[in-house]
Amino acid sequence: MAGTKKKRRTKHRGNAAGIVESRGRTGRKPDGSPGGSDPKSRARRARIDRYAQPPTWRSAANRALVATVIFALVVIFAFGQTVSSTIALAGFMLILYIPLGYYTDVFFYRRRQAKLGRPRGDS
Repeated sequence: MAGTKKKRRTKHRGNAAGIVESRGRTGRKPDGSPGGSDPKSRARRARIDRYAQPPTWRSAANRALVATVIFALVVIFAFGQTVSSTIALAGFMLILYIPLGYYTDVFFYRRRQAKLGRPRGDS
């Protein structure tokens, strides 16, 4: 009887606790890239790179605009205020949120840089 040339696959066997055990290596072979090839290490590297950037007024303004729109919708629908009074209040909140967000970002950026022992970029 002729044998098959197909490579034999290792089986995954579950144990009594329901945990699947596998023999040997089961994923892609490592490619030796410095950031790692798995999605977790790539996401971690991207997050570290994003946090390493100094904060900008533009990012603070974008975040403040989103927060102001959410604030205005909550005031209109949850509290039943008129649109004209809500727009005036939202404008005030936008003016308040932008520097508040920027200086909060600067505080955390400087704190993170000091923890890493890097010289901070004064903005």
